Amino acid sequence: MITDEDDTPRPRPRRLTPLPLDLLGVVELRDYIDELRTEIARVEAEIGRKTSHRSAADAFFRK
Repeated sequence: MITDEDDTPRPRPRRLTPLPLDLLGVVELRDYIDELRTEIARVEAEIGRKTSHRSAADAFFRK
């Protein structure tokens, strides 16, 4: 029986390392949430910027 290892999907690499939450206090957990929200906002802004650029390129090349 021959199996092809290339057929199995590779796991996606983690970009953020999860913190051990049980070691953090309530204030530290709230600070961590604030950091994550800031990062989410940064990523969403970048998505918006890239979407806008893509739309502009699509409009340019349709003409």
